[in-house]
Amino acid sequence: MTTQSNRDTTDDARGPLVDFVAEVTGDEFLKVEEDLGEGFVRLNVAEAERRQAKHDIRSVEDIIIELLRNGRDAGAQHLFVASTIVDGVRSLTVIDDGAGVPLDLARRIFEARVTSKLTTISTDEWGIHGRGMALYSIAQNARRAELVASGSDLGAALVVEVSTAELGERADQSSWPKVERDGGGELRVVSGPHNLIRRVVEFALAHPKLRVYLGSPNEILATLIAHGGGRARCVADAGEVLPHCLRPAAAVDAPALAESAADLGLNVGVRSAYRIARGELAPLRDVRSQLLKRAGTTDAGPDIEHDHRGLKFDKQDVAEFSGEVERAFDALAEKYYLSQSAEPKVRLSKNALTIRIPFDKDL
Repeated sequence: MTTQSNRDTTDDARGPLVDFVAEVTGDEFLKVEEDLGEGFVRLNVAEAERRQAKHDIRSVEDIIIELLRNGRDAGAQHLFVASTIVDGVRSLTVIDDGAGVPLDLARRIFEARVTSKLTTISTDEWGIHGRGMALYSIAQNARRAELVASGSDLGAALVVEVSTAELGERADQSSWPKVERDGGGELRVVSGPHNLIRRVVEFALAHPKLRVYLGSPNEILATLIAHGGGRARCVADAGEVLPHCLRPAAAVDAPALAESAADLGLNVGVRSAYRIARGELAPLRDVRSQLLKRAGTTDAGPDIEHDHRGLKFDKQDVAEFSGEVERAFDALAEKYYLSQSAEPKVRLSKNALTIRIPFDKDL
């Protein structure tokens, strides 16, 4: 039996939003268990179950879709995704320029049934979104799930670290899917492994108004600097607080840049920050632009390099391979105090593929 004092305590905790909903709809239809303030609520169990998604988190690929959907629903126009794997631990960082999360709710968004989507529940090709269970499910499957940067109207940065031995992912995490134009001229994924890249590609194609970037932490940091450009200085000069995604562009030197990256959940060493600050690492094109370029290259016919026997390498494949080599070299450079002095050179000869990476020894 519920005592009067218990009822009073519950009524006090419900808050004005809950009281308003109760007054309008009646307690039997009440969707909210707790009003957390600033638009965030905890749904009651019945409402959360009604919003049950088609599936829970079953793979690392499921996690990236949920993080991208969160950024989309927060009103973001740009989504920056950094992905790495070290010793079987997949690290994902998603940075957006959406509405952000109030700082006092940074931890609570990972609790069950907490959501800001009381009236804006959405359904898309990945199921129902807005039931307040996605981030909770991610946290239950991850070694680390943290909102590392946020604040109202400042965007957000989320970091998730997952043991792939505990939560699986596709074995091939480097191949891009094949895309073709459909009858209406729109790009569609037609084949390829269902890996993280494919999930990001499918999301980017489904949301053409969003600019989605995917790469290593170093590449994402270089892209954030280009994204900030002169806007970071203009915002700072106006005396406004910089949104998180603009802050790397305002860094005054490489150590400050590395610190800014760390604040966003990007693991970038100081030596790499020096390279990025000097403009040695080019910013990424957004995923959709990359796909359009590939589709255009395919329509125009093959653009290839070949040896005298007729073995052919597509230049785009060579460029992607060079990027992978450069990322692998970064780890070696950190350990042995090296600085890459030029882009990797890939040469195909009769019976060999030769890779040359010019570098300088840091003093």
